[in-house]
Amino acid sequence: MRTLLRFLFQVLFRIEVAGDLNVFARADRLLIVSSLRSRLDALLLALFLPRNPVVIVPPDQIKSGVTRWMLRHVAHEAIDMADPSAVKRLVKLLRAGSIVALFPEGRIARSGAVMKIYPVPALVAARSGATILPVNVGRPDPWLGGAGVSGWLARTFPAITIRVLAPTHIDGIAGGSARRRRARATRKLTAIMQTLAFECSAFKPIFESFLDACAVHGRDTVLVEDARGEPQTFGQLLRTSLSVARLARHFSSDRENVAVLLPNVATTVAVVLGLSAAGRVPAMLNYTSGPRGMEVARAAAGVRAVITSRKFVEQARLQPLLEALAGCDIVYLEDMRGRFGLRDKFWLVAFALRFPRLAMVRRSIREPAVVLFTSGSEGRPKGVVLSHQALIANVAQIRVVLAFTPQDKILNPLPLYHAYSFTAGMVLPLVTGTRLYLYISPLHYRAIPEIAYRRDCTVLFGTSTLLSYYASNASPMDFCRLRYVISGGEKLAPEVARLWMEKFGLRIFDGYGCTECAPVISLATPAFYRSGTVGAFLPGVDYRLDKVPGIDKGSLLYVRGPNLMLGYYLPDQPGVLQPPRSELGAGWYNTGDVAEVDEDGIVTICGRVRRFAKIAGEMVSLDQVEQVARHASPDHHHAAVLDVRESEGESTLLFTTDCTLDRIALQRAARQLGAQDLAVARRVVRLAALPLLGNGKTDYVRLMQAAQQHVPGRSVPDVASL
Repeated sequence: MRTLLRFLFQVLFRIEVAGDLNVFARADRLLIVSSLRSRLDALLLALFLPRNPVVIVPPDQIKSGVTRWMLRHVAHEAIDMADPSAVKRLVKLLRAGSIVALFPEGRIARSGAVMKIYPVPALVAARSGATILPVNVGRPDPWLGGAGVSGWLARTFPAITIRVLAPTHIDGIAGGSARRRRARATRKLTAIMQTLAFECSAFKPIFESFLDACAVHGRDTVLVEDARGEPQTFGQLLRTSLSVARLARHFSSDRENVAVLLPNVATTVAVVLGLSAAGRVPAMLNYTSGPRGMEVARAAAGVRAVITSRKFVEQARLQPLLEALAGCDIVYLEDMRGRFGLRDKFWLVAFALRFPRLAMVRRSIREPAVVLFTSGSEGRPKGVVLSHQALIANVAQIRVVLAFTPQDKILNPLPLYHAYSFTAGMVLPLVTGTRLYLYISPLHYRAIPEIAYRRDCTVLFGTSTLLSYYASNASPMDFCRLRYVISGGEKLAPEVARLWMEKFGLRIFDGYGCTECAPVISLATPAFYRSGTVGAFLPGVDYRLDKVPGIDKGSLLYVRGPNLMLGYYLPDQPGVLQPPRSELGAGWYNTGDVAEVDEDGIVTICGRVRRFAKIAGEMVSLDQVEQVARHASPDHHHAAVLDVRESEGESTLLFTTDCTLDRIALQRAARQLGAQDLAVARRVVRLAALPLLGNGKTDYVRLMQAAQQHVPGRSVPDVASL
């Protein structure tokens, strides 16, 4: 009967086993771990993996009479992963020479994210010394097969690939209490399962990924809402994006960088998709950077055409920016509608909407997908060229550690020219089908909490500074529906995290990243959370730490991974792609940040290398100067910069919105924190408000300019005018 079952499944599902199968012969004790996506997965592992493994089936998954009958013909045991006594039974099986296959989540997975990992399989692997073999039972894309009976058969009985990944071990958990060892082993197995889920993700160009989501969720499903109150379905976004793709061929050439100067509205999403479908590369311009910043960005990316809206330019008073784009072909959305003629409409209705995969320009996953520009918070902006692989890989990394579903709704007020917003706040919803509400500005502190309440948003993206303002202006019930509050772009202030917990009962998940990494590198999650940290590195991210002379706490962080950029467009070499380089060689990126990684893999960002001052031979972190100020005055905002004077050398200057804060209060706070005396700012300057960039981060460039012009005893120059 086993042979008959194997033949039947082979005929129905065209089973293929991929990967290095020699490990089955080499390993003495082998523990196979997999994610349970279907009731058939246990049978498939038992029937098609070498050496007939004993499959551990969750008891609640064998209630069906047919399932019980089929399992009778394979080696299996019904064991609950929540039962601690199961450890001895499983260790005994492994030591007896059996290959054991189990599902650490203990149930059928609900989404692409790795759920709760039980300690039992982790302890079994640690105590038995078994080799852990991650195995994925994968199914193809749901859109394959087309319409009709043949398409239905292809979707009902899809071809299945059982993929065997590289073997690994759980070690390094000795020491400490039994509870501590159990927690450490469980974290390591969680990381293994997340890596398994990520490595088996499908990477496709952005527009193809969007088409896959269309097929899964249906074209009539609402995906994007904005302040205009006109929800856009998958089908409406597809229609608009294909229209943009058609027209883009009239004013741009293949693979050209086309600038996008638009606000946070659904049309912007469609424009980005349309340029991608046409084989063009959107370059997202920062309309808050000013004429000089706009000119630098345009020149660096070699932009010849700019897509914008006449209404947006008028309402946001961006005419000076257009003057900085002199020489470019300014394409207004209002005019594009008039250019879409009868022939174009026939092409759209009769061909493109029916066969969008034939209407698009095919691109390699490794080709450029977007040009984003660094914020310029510490210097001139640079153009960062991200590939389709970098963006889709970063989305896959995020979605295996946090569950995003179509039942969620993301509230994204951050501008789409920012990497954090572009990837997590736009590409992620397009791929996962998570609903999205785009708001035009992150600086409307009273409006955003009200939108979260009225629109039933479950996810909020923001920066530490913005989240502090939202909390201050919100009612305790405004964020009652939120599941995830995610902070990025700058270090999360402890008092902001405390305020959100006390006022709303919500834990903020702090993330760390940079535009060059598309941007997320690490993220606090329910599985990897510790106050004051940025969680664990995302699956697929490798890191190295290099000690910096003079800095005692932390080391310089280098990273590499599939989410790393293709390179820079620099202002002094316009249009020339500069691949990333670092002291560690090709493929490694120097983040410029000082970090610590503990034995559990939890990451703490200590500061930036450039954010240190050398005073009396000691390296003093400017972040620590700000931390002391926040402790002394938690209800106000503070920013520290380097103050260099020829007669005095390097010193520290603190800008604060607290009109009563002085060095005496700072010294008292430093003693309470146990910080060194040098962490107290040498000078204190009071401002009505700190200058912010358009993405909500502190504008350190303007503050450093103000510091250079500040003379002790005189008032500080007007920061807004710099």
